[in-house]
Amino acid sequence: MKEKFYITTPIYYPSANFHIGHCYTTIIADAIARYKRLTGYDVYFQTGTDEHGEKIEKKAKEAGVTPKEYVDKIIENAKDLWKSLNISYDYFIRTTDEDHIRRVQKIFKKLYEQGDIYKGTYEGLYCVPCESFWTESQLVDGKCPDCGREVKLVSEEAYFFKLSKYQDRLVKYYEEHPDFILPLSRKNEMLNNFINPGLEDLCVSRTSFTWGIPVDFDSKHVVYVWVDALSNYITSLGYPEDDTLMKKYWPATLHLVGKEIVRFHVIIWPCMLMALGLPLPKQVFGHGWLKIDGGKISKSLGNYKDPREYINDYGVDAVRYYALREVPFGSDGNFSEEALISRTNSDLANTLGNLVNRTISMEHKYFDGVTKNPRVYEEIDHELIERVNNLKNIVEGKINGLKVNEAIEEIMEVLRSCNKYIDESTPWTLAKDESKKDRLATVLYNLLESIRICAILLSPFIPDTANKILEQLNTKETSYESVNFGALEENLKLNEPKILFNRIETK
Repeated sequence: MKEKFYITTPIYYPSANFHIGHCYTTIIADAIARYKRLTGYDVYFQTGTDEHGEKIEKKAKEAGVTPKEYVDKIIENAKDLWKSLNISYDYFIRTTDEDHIRRVQKIFKKLYEQGDIYKGTYEGLYCVPCESFWTESQLVDGKCPDCGREVKLVSEEAYFFKLSKYQDRLVKYYEEHPDFILPLSRKNEMLNNFINPGLEDLCVSRTSFTWGIPVDFDSKHVVYVWVDALSNYITSLGYPEDDTLMKKYWPATLHLVGKEIVRFHVIIWPCMLMALGLPLPKQVFGHGWLKIDGGKISKSLGNYKDPREYINDYGVDAVRYYALREVPFGSDGNFSEEALISRTNSDLANTLGNLVNRTISMEHKYFDGVTKNPRVYEEIDHELIERVNNLKNIVEGKINGLKVNEAIEEIMEVLRSCNKYIDESTPWTLAKDESKKDRLATVLYNLLESIRICAILLSPFIPDTANKILEQLNTKETSYESVNFGALEENLKLNEPKILFNRIETK
């Protein structure tokens, strides 16, 4: 039986069309999901949208449409964007889905009936854009610590979740599961800034707006957005109505979230799961922001282009590659069109594209495109073969450590070694000497086999390009199990070489 791997992105808030920051998280999740499928896991990859709340209600009113009509257009746009980026999700959840609404109501009622939710009155500071409550001490210069905007004092009847009841259990869980929150800096931040000062019970319903899931036993209230949103990870699996998928995939293997919503996923969500008697996710990774010109990408500022413009100008795999390679996962990074062009030219057009094109061209020129491996080895062959054979385990270790950019760099280093190998073995010189024909055949086989293995390992990251390479090689050996040097068939007729990436001229 295949090992299970359940990976999620955050469910994104559709107040406006998605930007490159949304793409960043989703591309990384997709690359990890594809890699796990490649290596034989039974993968469930989920993304989606968090569609309720006061902010959407206000935007819809300003636009003269219903909230559902407002979000429907944005979700349609988002799904088209994910298709453009080759995002291979298994399930797209919307918090306006009828089954999600019904299941959240059952979760809310269960927690109420067992005493984990109670009715009271809330008075506090609230940030509408972030849908977050704050204490006076958490504000920065009197403003929301996440977005820097004004907060307002609200007072209304509300239901509360007994978050404080689970504080000790949560701290104990952190201690017993040191890899539950990554990077470790996020864990220290949660303990020092939120948990150690003392958890307060959480407001989980609102009466001041109506765009939300109704509390079915108290119609004045709608479920507060975080209970609604966080439950998506289990309502999509049928909880609490059907346990078929829950038994198969829960607990989640990996929640990928932006650093600004880590606290909801490692404080509120675990406590909710404890109250429901469910196991906690194995890991929550809070990554940094992808910025533009050093500043946060902002829907309200509109300081970004539609990501499809980059895809149309430079190709989907160039955009995917840049997002995956440029930023160490976990740190903040900067998105720059100039850097995207530079990375595409250096890594994809030169290191990868040029290597594939000239190797296949030489095989056609010297052997009519038919592979042979006489195994006439020299020392440089053994060095290359050893490096290629070690690559599989190195990449796997990097992916398991969520060091996606380092995994890709390891593959690129092997490709650079192949280019160096060409310079050192000089096939064009060997071709002039008939007695060196078997040596020439060996050199080209070694290059083709290195390219095949690198293409398979690159397939989770730049799938279209990897497929094009494997099609040019015309090989049937494309599985992860075949990633062992020497599996490329002999007497194989290669297809004609085609340019993978044209060099981009800077404007």
